[in-house]
Amino acid sequence: MSAVQFHSPTMIATARSASTEIPAPLIPLLSSLTALIYTIENLFNRLPGSPIILRYIKSSYQDDPWRSVLELFLLAFALRTLFKGRTRGEGEGKSFIKLTEKEIDELVEDFNPLPLADEPTPADSMTLETVPTIYGPNGIKVKTSPNGKTLLNLATPNWCGFVENDKMKEVAIETLKRYGVGTCGPSGFYGTIDIHQKAEADIASFLGTEASIIYSQAFALVSSAIPAFAKRGDIIVADRGVNFGIHKGLQISRSNIKWYAHGDMKDLERVLQNVERERKRKGGKLTKTFIVAEGIFENDGMILDLPKVIELKKKYKYRLILDECQSFGMMGAHGRGITEHFGVPASEVDMILGSMANGLATGGGFCAGSQVVCQHQRINSSASVFSASLPAMLATCASAAIDILKSQPQLMNSLQVNIQVFRQQLSKLEPFIPTTSASGENGLMPPPNGIPNKDALISIPSHANSGLIHIFLLNPPDNLEDEEIILQQIVDEVQQSSNVLITRSRRLRSQEIFEPEPSLKISISGFMSKKDVEAAGKGLRHAIVKVCGSEF
Repeated sequence: MSAVQFHSPTMIATARSASTEIPAPLIPLLSSLTALIYTIENLFNRLPGSPIILRYIKSSYQDDPWRSVLELFLLAFALRTLFKGRTRGEGEGKSFIKLTEKEIDELVEDFNPLPLADEPTPADSMTLETVPTIYGPNGIKVKTSPNGKTLLNLATPNWCGFVENDKMKEVAIETLKRYGVGTCGPSGFYGTIDIHQKAEADIASFLGTEASIIYSQAFALVSSAIPAFAKRGDIIVADRGVNFGIHKGLQISRSNIKWYAHGDMKDLERVLQNVERERKRKGGKLTKTFIVAEGIFENDGMILDLPKVIELKKKYKYRLILDECQSFGMMGAHGRGITEHFGVPASEVDMILGSMANGLATGGGFCAGSQVVCQHQRINSSASVFSASLPAMLATCASAAIDILKSQPQLMNSLQVNIQVFRQQLSKLEPFIPTTSASGENGLMPPPNGIPNKDALISIPSHANSGLIHIFLLNPPDNLEDEEIILQQIVDEVQQSSNVLITRSRRLRSQEIFEPEPSLKISISGFMSKKDVEAAGKGLRHAIVKVCGSEF
C-alpha cells in the first residue's frame, strides 16, 4: 500500500462523467494533470525513506501545505544565493563603458589624485611650530629641549602639585604591578574592576552626591553625557561661552538649543521666559529641558553665578548640567568646585561633570549625581558603552588625590595665595581689576592706586580666585592671525627672558559655533613657591610691555 494516496484516473473519470459543472475543454487538461500527479506519487513512493518524510511533514506541519511551500521557497532562495556569484562580472550594467587599452593608459597618465589633507594655513603652520616639547618628567619645572634651561611651567593645569606628588607616584607603581596597564575593555563588558568602583564611591562621597560614574576621557565625558539625556525635540538653554566639548555634545544631541549672553543672568531668565511663553502658545507636549553651563569657563576663566542659576532652574523647572572640568580641584576650601565655593549642596545640581586630568592630575572624567542619572549613562552614554575603561592606576591615583584634598586643605590656601601674587603683578597693566561679590556677580574696580589706567594693555576677565587665567589684548589687530602672532611673541619673549613657560589658547577655528577671542592661557599651581610666582608675573608683565610697544 502506498504511503501517498491520490485518486486514480478511473475515479477521476467516474467523477468527471458524473459532474456536469466541469466545462468540456478542461477535461483533457485535468486528465493530464491527474496522470502527472499519479506519476509523481509513484516516483516519490519509490524513494528510500519516503514514508518517514511524509510522516514528518504531517506531524510537524499539521498538514499545512502553505507552510511547506514557504519553506521550500526559502530553501530554493538560499541555494540560489549560495551558488550565485558574489559580485557582478566586469562589464555588466547599463552604464558600463568599455574602454580600449589605449584609452585606459591615457586616463592613468592624466590622473591627478587629490591630497588626503589640505595644506596647512600659515596660522596652522605657526601653531604646529610653536607647540613645545617637554623633555623629561612633567611638573612645576620642565625642560623644552634636551640641554635647555629649566622653565617654570605655567602651561599645565596642576592646581595642587599632584603631578609630582610622591604619594601618588607610589600608588601608581603599586597599581601597575598588580593590575597592569588596563583592561582594554568597555566598562559595561569586562572593563570595570574593583578599583573603578572604589574611585566612583570616593568621588560621590567627596562631592556629597548619591553616585558617580567615571569615564576614560574628560572630553568624551562632556560630549557624551549631554546626548545621553537630551534628544531631538528637547530644549537646552546654554551659555554662549561654553567650551568646545559642550558644543559637540549639544550638536550630537540634536536638541533645540537656546543661547543666552555669556555670564548674563538677566538674559538667562529672559530666554527661560521666552521658552515658557512659546510652549504655552503652541500648547505642545511637555519636553525635557536643561540648562548647560560651566563652573569656571574654559575659554576665559570667568565664574558661573551658581546660586542664581539654581534659583532660576527651580523656578522654571529645568535640569542643570554643570561642567566643572576646570573648577573641580581648584575652587572651594577643599577643591570640591564652585558648589563648595558658593556653599551650594552638590545635590542641588542634577549632573556635575568633572575632569580628573585637570583637578587630580590623573586622567579621565566623571559625572556625579543621583543613582538614576549615573545608571542611565552606563547603558546610554556612547563613551561609557564603547570606550575602553580608565586604566587602573589612574583610578587609584584619583582616589589618592581625593584623600590628599580632604586631609590637606592648606593646598587650596597656597593656590589662592599664588593666584593673588601673580595677578598683583599684572594688575598694573589692566584698566580695571575684576571683582566678584558674595552673590557671584562680577564687578570692576580701579588698580591699587585708585585711578583707572588709560594706557592699559590687557584685560583679565578670569575670576579673582581662578587658577586658570586668560589674558586678552585690549587693542588687538583686526586680523585674528595677526593677534595670534603678537600673543606668540609674548610667549616666546617670557620664555627667553624669564624662563617661564606659558601658552596661547589653542582653538579649532571655524569648528566652534561662537569663536573665542585669542588669549594667553595661564595655569597657576599652589605647589609653586611664592617667589617663583612673583617673578613669573613680573616677567610676563615686562614681556607684554615689550612686545606691545608701550613703556611702563
